[in-house]
Amino acid sequence: MRIGFIGAGAIAEALLVGLLANNEVKAEDVSFINRSNYDRLKYLRDKYHLPSIERQKEMLLHSDVVLLAVKPQIANEMLEEWGPKFTRNQQIISVIAGVTTKHIESFLQDDISVIRSMPNTSSTIGMSATAITAGTHATADDMNRAEKIFQGVGTVVSLEENLMDAVTGLSGSGPAYFYLMVEGLELAAQKVGLPREVSRQLILQTLIGASHMLMETGKKPEVLRQEITSEGGTTAAGLQVMEDYLFLEGLEKTIEAATKRSQEMGEIVCENKKYKIR
Repeated sequence: MRIGFIGAGAIAEALLVGLLANNEVKAEDVSFINRSNYDRLKYLRDKYHLPSIERQKEMLLHSDVVLLAVKPQIANEMLEEWGPKFTRNQQIISVIAGVTTKHIESFLQDDISVIRSMPNTSSTIGMSATAITAGTHATADDMNRAEKIFQGVGTVVSLEENLMDAVTGLSGSGPAYFYLMVEGLELAAQKVGLPREVSRQLILQTLIGASHMLMETGKKPEVLRQEITSEGGTTAAGLQVMEDYLFLEGLEKTIEAATKRSQEMGEIVCENKKYKIR
């Protein structure tokens, strides 16, 4: 398989690492183009022994799979330049937040397979949660190929496209929610006297352990929570404060806000409006 990347950021690099590790692609069959950062292209070329930078554009045009990994605010500019150059023997996979397959297809000359995806930044360590969805002309084989690509950086689910903004709000932005929670737990632990390095170790292992309990027992989270909550105990006291401060309602509003913003970003791009960062 020959694969080309438009955009050379962290997620694109993570996907490359997964592909190389799983022998899905050879380094000599990989191309990267980037709008302006030559040093980044040079870094990728040298680290992964990719072909010369001068050959990258030509190679991308002959790639079996082209992965679109640019920021939403330059998506239209990129699609205007590259969309008409793609051919029906190529497959397009997008990781651009909010941008629909229909919008991408509107820039293409042929009936080309387009798949939209939403990984997250944990792809850089092979632990992403990714969702993919098929465009108008994507076949089952195309979806299987996309699934293989993303399995190299974590787990993959297939969904209808109308759910992709919700995926962006949940798992796409999700790592940041957990990072904030860890920040808060570290600060709270220090206030009750625990050294930061000790609290960090305890917090991270608690997160890992809780995640594995959910995955390996198959029990619902509310069941596991109830199993360790004794009436009048320490866990009950802590959970009561979370309830008093409307913890669950806060999470609900968080996902709703991120989902809405993904929808707004897509609308801005798809309607060719000026993109504004909040």
